[in-house]
Amino acid sequence: MLARGGAEGIAAFELERPDCILLDVRMPAVDGFAVCQRIRSLPGGVETPVLFLTALRDVETFDRALLAGGDDFLTKPVRPTELVVRVESALKLQRMSEELREHYKLLKRQRDDLLRLQLQKERLTAFVIHDLKNPVSSMDLHAQVVLREKGLTVIARDSATQIRGEARQLTRMILNLLDVSKADEGKLVPKRSEVDLRTLVEEVISELGVNAQSREVNLRMSLETDRVHADDALFRRVLTNLVENAIRYAPRETSITVTATRADSGTGLRVADAGNGIAPEMRESVFSPFVQVESGERVVAHSSRGLGLTFCKLAVEAHGGHIWIEDAAPGAVFCARFPDAS
Repeated sequence: MLARGGAEGIAAFELERPDCILLDVRMPAVDGFAVCQRIRSLPGGVETPVLFLTALRDVETFDRALLAGGDDFLTKPVRPTELVVRVESALKLQRMSEELREHYKLLKRQRDDLLRLQLQKERLTAFVIHDLKNPVSSMDLHAQVVLREKGLTVIARDSATQIRGEARQLTRMILNLLDVSKADEGKLVPKRSEVDLRTLVEEVISELGVNAQSREVNLRMSLETDRVHADDALFRRVLTNLVENAIRYAPRETSITVTATRADSGTGLRVADAGNGIAPEMRESVFSPFVQVESGERVVAHSSRGLGLTFCKLAVEAHGGHIWIEDAAPGAVFCARFPDAS
């Protein structure tokens, strides 16, 4: 398709929508620069390759051609072979650009879908936490009311105590879910203070004592330090989750030991049991959310409670620390290090 001037070329483009345009700089009435700018403003004009042809070999013409929106620039006389190669290159680049645009659109759709899912997950998490916290707190409150009754039978008292323990466990699970979501958003920030470690460990052992007794497991502590610089609430829940996890899988008539030491400008926490232990290749997996990992006869992270150890990892790392697993021979030792604040 040929056009004998700028105005005719613009009309031809609107009518035919060619795949590529060869445009001379000097034309009657409307020059090539103005034609290119006009074409770029028309539907489809941005994507269509425009190659300028001119006898003018100067920087100013070259710059004006690029500024007008030209994709390539050839000077006359033009060798046919070179012209064919440059046109083919322009068409290939144009096709590649279309593919890149499609990839970009696909990636954008995928990103938008992921963002939408993330927002939906956050909304669901907020609903779950809000809707569960009140009834769980009410369960605990009613259990406390029952325990205040005089003349309560031993069985009833034990049952009410068990209800309190289960309610507190549900509260921890709800808070674990909340804090895992916070960690995903980078909002899990510890509020450090000097924590009375001995008192905290004693309270956790007392809280979990009924559960341990029902499984015939003994809870012990061996503290070489009485202080830890950490977020009181987060540290308490890390310890509670680790001890609770150990109770769940410890054999009957065995002991679980909580140890705290000072080392490397920080506090080391260790929770050891006498169970079947955890194979080395499984020790990272147990901290993944909702993962069930088995080692021998022991299920380390049950899928229904799989956020407890995930929370521990996130909370320890939020303090700038590290959590890992060692052999207890027999059993497993969950180890965590909480560095002092710099």
